[in-house]
Amino acid sequence: MSNPESKNPIGKQSSDFRSGFACFVGRPNAGKSTLTNALVGEKVAITSSKPQTTRHAIRGIVHRDDAQLVLIDTPGLHRPRTLLGERLNSVVRETWAEVDVIGFCMPADQSVGPGDRFIAKELAAVTRTPKVAIVTKTDAASPDGVGARLLEVARLGEELGFEWAEVVPVSALAGDQVELLSDLLVGLLPFGPALYPDGELTDEPEYIMVAELIREASLEGVRDELPHSIAVVVDEMIWREGRRPDDPLLDIHAGLYVERDSQKSIIIGHKGSRLRDIGIASRQQIEALLGTRVHLDLQVKVAKDWQRDPRELRKLGF
Repeated sequence: MSNPESKNPIGKQSSDFRSGFACFVGRPNAGKSTLTNALVGEKVAITSSKPQTTRHAIRGIVHRDDAQLVLIDTPGLHRPRTLLGERLNSVVRETWAEVDVIGFCMPADQSVGPGDRFIAKELAAVTRTPKVAIVTKTDAASPDGVGARLLEVARLGEELGFEWAEVVPVSALAGDQVELLSDLLVGLLPFGPALYPDGELTDEPEYIMVAELIREASLEGVRDELPHSIAVVVDEMIWREGRRPDDPLLDIHAGLYVERDSQKSIIIGHKGSRLRDIGIASRQQIEALLGTRVHLDLQVKVAKDWQRDPRELRKLGF
């Protein structure tokens, strides 16, 4: 998180220094968040095997001696079925209109499909921004499979009448070619001074990061239809009064929202067992993030059909 005593970027003003923004786009579950974390070197975006885990444009900052690369991890672009889906797609399109480089992520273990073509057609209309094709999850495919996917991706650009600035295979989990991808993205950035202070890894507010960690923990092991219905709002983060200075405790009160009473029962679990597990898992991550002991109070609430209700969406921050 940012150092409150240092609001201006430090040094890194040489004429050959590069800085700028790159966003990762792709269909849901294409590995964008895992790749963002691998490049930053720390966890700034939550990850899950569930599609559409990312709901905000999360910024992760890569600090190098020769550059500062600001990565924006976007929600998966998809054909929306709810008002939430429409708003998430708008976040993606607004983001790629403002960045210096677009990284299009396509997993190596799956053939290029309709979802990829849908996104590529939209990218074809973005003519002024260089586009890098990133074949992700190469650890999940054979060498022949990776080669076939690279050919498919190259042909995709040709079919739609544009040329990829680069085509690169990467495994974020194994760390394969992550540094090469960083070099390629940096090479496409404009020259300019650092945009963020040294050491700052994200500009996300702490309460948003905390809410995301709670949501990540709540996604583990739930049924396929439930992840889309889960939202988390942090209502309060306040230091416990009367504690010794060397033993502070941060009280965090958060609401975990679902759309139906039946979903509330699933989240709470038998005698509160699932909610207890969510609290333990997320508290450990939150304490690591904030560097202090935390007391986490989670309340499960029902906001009926919130994904389709404009008023509820506003209340939940969308």
